[in-house]
Amino acid sequence: MARKDAAGAKAPRAGISPKQQQMQAFVATEPTAATGLTTNQGLRLSDNHNSLKAGARGPTLLEDFILREKITHFDHERIPERVVHARGAGAHGYFQLYRSMATYTRAAFLQDPEQRTPVFVRFSTVAGSRGSADTVRDVRGFAVKFYTPEGNYDLVGNNMPVFFVQDAMKFPDLIHAVKPEPHHEMPQAASAHDTFWDFASLMPETTHMLMWAMSDRGIPRSYRMMEGFGVHTFRLVNAGGDAVFVKFHWKPRLGVHGLAWDEAQKIAGTDPDFHRRDLWEAIERGEFPEWELGLQIIDEGKADQLGFDILDPTKLVPEEMVPVQRIGKLVLDRNPDNFFAETEQVAFHPGHIVPGIDFSNDPLLQGRLFSYTDTQLSRLGGPNFHEIPINRSVCPFHNFQRDGMHRMAVHRGRAAYEPNTLGQAGGEFRVDGGPQGFQEFQAATGTPRIRQRSPSFDDHFSQAALFWHSQGPAEKEHIVAAFRFELGKVEHPEVRQRMVDNLAHVDAMLARKVASGLGLTPDPRAAAGRAGFREARGKLPIEESAALRMASQPPSGSHPLATRKVAVLVADGVEVQGLRPVLQALQDAGAHCLVLAPQLSPVATEGGRQFAVDHALATMPSVLFDAVLVAGGERAAQALDTLGSAHHFVLQAYKHGKAVCVLGQGAALLRWLGLAAQSDAQALARHPGVVVGPGGAERAPETAKAFIEAIGRHRHWDRPLAESVPG
Repeated sequence: MARKDAAGAKAPRAGISPKQQQMQAFVATEPTAATGLTTNQGLRLSDNHNSLKAGARGPTLLEDFILREKITHFDHERIPERVVHARGAGAHGYFQLYRSMATYTRAAFLQDPEQRTPVFVRFSTVAGSRGSADTVRDVRGFAVKFYTPEGNYDLVGNNMPVFFVQDAMKFPDLIHAVKPEPHHEMPQAASAHDTFWDFASLMPETTHMLMWAMSDRGIPRSYRMMEGFGVHTFRLVNAGGDAVFVKFHWKPRLGVHGLAWDEAQKIAGTDPDFHRRDLWEAIERGEFPEWELGLQIIDEGKADQLGFDILDPTKLVPEEMVPVQRIGKLVLDRNPDNFFAETEQVAFHPGHIVPGIDFSNDPLLQGRLFSYTDTQLSRLGGPNFHEIPINRSVCPFHNFQRDGMHRMAVHRGRAAYEPNTLGQAGGEFRVDGGPQGFQEFQAATGTPRIRQRSPSFDDHFSQAALFWHSQGPAEKEHIVAAFRFELGKVEHPEVRQRMVDNLAHVDAMLARKVASGLGLTPDPRAAAGRAGFREARGKLPIEESAALRMASQPPSGSHPLATRKVAVLVADGVEVQGLRPVLQALQDAGAHCLVLAPQLSPVATEGGRQFAVDHALATMPSVLFDAVLVAGGERAAQALDTLGSAHHFVLQAYKHGKAVCVLGQGAALLRWLGLAAQSDAQALARHPGVVVGPGGAERAPETAKAFIEAIGRHRHWDRPLAESVPG
């Protein structure tokens, strides 16, 4: 084995030339404070944080060869798997307007409420590989391809409205930090490690996004129950050339729900395809997921009055300041015919726009406009990825782009240039720049060529504080626990200290709670003294936003329990007179009830008849369900009471805040909670979301109503014994 010098680099071997020694040293050397960073050609960088722009708030310039080299190298690092958003699920569907948006945009698919625009949607996790689990803590991608009569329009977003960094120059650094560490390729699909938090602690602009990622938004219940956001600020341009800024939102009809952290970990081991399976099965059942498209429309002249920079992708526009107008619905009604041909080969690009939609000078968006095409060239083998069926537009396209790898179109004629007089149509062909073609919005730009960030981007904490103060008590505790877990995995104490120092600028109590679990004391003065720190905290006109709380966004559909899964525990001797009415009420409310028994075979009822069973208890753990119903019957209760797996099933549902209902003698499974009888009203009041019914048919409607209301709350985080339940 080659020996190493004091710096850790391999020492040169004897017998090799000075040039070879120089090359070996170059390969082994990493950047240090002394050497700095250079391009691949050795040009030393003076700034690795900002792309070259026409003015501090102007557009990114194509001449920025440093940005292009960095992004190009990053985009081609992995083949053929996506560098980010590798693991995903997709579905076909349609989008339909509620009312014409002609006042704001000339986009054809936003004109006619009678028109249905075909779409393909892909959901994804960001950090993990294709083989990672669905329920990891991560950002989720939410990308929609509209097949419009004017060409394809891609709305490429996430389930969080903000992002970690402000400039595309830092995107490769972010992903390098969050990916598995290169020396041992661990951990997979997780941010709980040193390199990510080292980066985040040195980049205060990540703070707002960290609050979202550490909240329950980072572990959604399903793709069908999460919001989507366009993240960036775009423009809508109408037929008269008038423009407004716009933020895009997707609001799920089933409400916004998350998983408990412990539950998400267990699901990852039980069913790593949990989210993909949930989406596929819902569509196969005909329970088509729906979202409403919402727009926040901001007059360009009023954007400067918001108190923050609308071009900053680490900021959102609170809905209390600019309401979200719901203008149409998205329905997913068909699963792909082939995962690879469609879900894997679909190519999204934020630069795929149509007349009436345009960009802003958001520096993260500007970098993405280059990155996505560059990525598809590597991932899909060449420039003709637009001819793959899933990417092909539904309207005709005409151009003189020719040949290359994987060309599918067969062009006829001798003229592949413009202007020409030798084309098939005869006469002269010339593009005249008329009004029928796409017209970029004529926005004024700054004059200096400058590698600098606008001072209006310097506020890194006010919106993070808004998010924190908008959460409910349980949601705040989950954020604290997430920070403690993630930072507890960090091996370097100075990284942990830097992060809690940053959090002290969001909220002192948040920082103290996180720090106490790590044996630290936050010091906001230390954070303020570090390079790159910005204390320019803005003043928002609101202190809380209900729209940022998940609990404030209940289902908007007609069935309160639509698609919720309820586990029904039974055994031989089950009492069905009181069970059947409860099951019927649950099904009428939209829930799916699956009957579980100790064995996968019908059980005998009290009257000696057979009662069908869907699954064996051992194969369907509690974490795969939204609620639990334990049937009554003396013999059935005794049989379940002897099974540790049955006790674990119910107590785990209790621990994760799910609704639990026990009928008659089935209450024996709740002895550990001190709930042995329905008559113990005082004990029952201490356990929100737990319903104890007497069994029998007489009071079944009353029991069913209480249970349905409990499930409708989604989670009951205010249970006094939840933390003491063994995991």
